[in-house]
Amino acid sequence: MTTFLTSLGIYGPIVGCFLILIESIVPVLPISVFITLNFYAFGKLIGFIISYVLTVIGCMIAFYMSKRIFKNRIEYLKEKYKKKKIIKLLDSFSNLKTNNIAVILAFPFTPAFLVNIVAGVSDITPRKYLVCLLVSKPFLVYFWGYLGVTFIDAFSHPIYFVKIIVMVLIAYILSNLVNKKFNID
Repeated sequence: MTTFLTSLGIYGPIVGCFLILIESIVPVLPISVFITLNFYAFGKLIGFIISYVLTVIGCMIAFYMSKRIFKNRIEYLKEKYKKKKIIKLLDSFSNLKTNNIAVILAFPFTPAFLVNIVAGVSDITPRKYLVCLLVSKPFLVYFWGYLGVTFIDAFSHPIYFVKIIVMVLIAYILSNLVNKKFNID
């Protein structure tokens, strides 16, 4: 895949951008693979920039899509059924501070697509959510880029597998702690 991306010349970064953008909207696609491909094909700096910018844009597109598609439906359900769980979830998410949302989004195992939807139907302003994304996504992009490149290099240097396992375990444990603290699960 990296050979394919680099063989495209100037169109390679466009394909890399497109993959990251689509992943931000379609949650079943693996962001880790696409970020790794960008890092490996275009280098750490260009791969990081491509992945970071397009992840933020993709998350904002998902935010606006959920606001446009689901917001009226959620408001209708809140009024008709007085669902306390929905109201409580949206109110608590809307009342989170910017740094709390940024921390939630920074961890690699947080379901970002779900956070995009909840943010879209909550009362969070687009500006606040954009700030959260701009602050949190560099950590996520660097984590997956470094981990992916290290994984590929681990085939020639087996000690890198130990680094990968330690990084994934730490990120997973921290993600679970953050998810429990903010009642995301």
